[in-house]
Amino acid sequence: MEPIYLDHAATTPIRSEVRAAILPFLDARFGNPSSTHRWGREARAALEEARERVAGALGAQRREIVFTSGGTEADNLAVLGRWRAARHAGGAAVACSAIEHKAVLGALHAAGDEGAEALLLAVDADGVLDVGALDETLAARPAVVSIMWANNEVGTLQPVEAVAARCRAAGVCFHSDAVQAFGKVPVRVDRVPVDLLSISAHKIGGPKGIGALYVRAGTELEPLVHGGTQEGGLRPGTESVALAAGMGVAAELAAREQREEARRLAALRDRLEGALLERIADAVVNGGGAPRLPQILNLSIPGVERDALLMSLDMEGVAISTGSACQSGVVEASHVLLAMGRALPGETAVRFSLGRTTTEREIEQVIEIVPRVVERVRELAG
Repeated sequence: MEPIYLDHAATTPIRSEVRAAILPFLDARFGNPSSTHRWGREARAALEEARERVAGALGAQRREIVFTSGGTEADNLAVLGRWRAARHAGGAAVACSAIEHKAVLGALHAAGDEGAEALLLAVDADGVLDVGALDETLAARPAVVSIMWANNEVGTLQPVEAVAARCRAAGVCFHSDAVQAFGKVPVRVDRVPVDLLSISAHKIGGPKGIGALYVRAGTELEPLVHGGTQEGGLRPGTESVALAAGMGVAAELAAREQREEARRLAALRDRLEGALLERIADAVVNGGGAPRLPQILNLSIPGVERDALLMSLDMEGVAISTGSACQSGVVEASHVLLAMGRALPGETAVRFSLGRTTTEREIEQVIEIVPRVVERVRELAG
């Protein structure tokens, strides 16, 4: 049996179209986009074409796209950059949900170390923010509120439209981490009034090492890195034209194929979910009572040890995870499940995340393999 990769939320295989877009800039088209000679002008033109493609996929203007090294840097630039720009104007707090990616939570705590009041907003048992509870926080006029578009572990979609509207009415900057959502559900900044939004190339068939931050015109940020004037002065340093070219193609394809691919993945996810719940009677879907991304299924399974289950499935040729790839090697319970009240003793939560290469045949094979492995692991645990 060919190995089955169901960890697309961690990273995705690079698309052939993306690889083709990257290769010329690793060879003859090697110029520095800040140079004024023909090599530099060619590189600059390619960089701006990539920026235009990313902007078009998001419904943004080209000048509103800042290339970064990935989603983590984009999140940090949004949260810390906004806090540092606003703190002298009276923005004394930074707020985010309790289930944010560690990149956002880390930036929140860093702002706290610099004097910000760090506010964590609670979620319900399905991992959904209570929008009404946000109003009290907005009354304090924080420098920025950061609520992810969709959770990377359980797939729960957040009410970003309502959050954006409330933040806009309160005159508060709103950032959304859309790293997992972009390409899976509609993510358009011309339809949802976010001020800042993060995406990452390697989650959509693009290369690792590049992401982007959408910065709505007029939103003030302080750069985290100092030096040159690249990326509007918000991200100094010579840009990687090769990676930007790859991201531009990946973003364009992801946006174009999103609707059809979402339908396909949702059908495969629902088939997997229904069959596993039928065959593992005590398994529970985390976030199952709320709207979710079409490609993520998070199951809590009692009576199995996490590493034993993952290793046993890997030996059977099935790759899944227990949550965020940034948490690999960490034994502590998921902060997402803790916030949802779902980190229960004796249970292991596993994440199946499907992607463009996932087939119906693979899902049927996983349906046969997983219950058998769960039973074996339970027996070995005694």
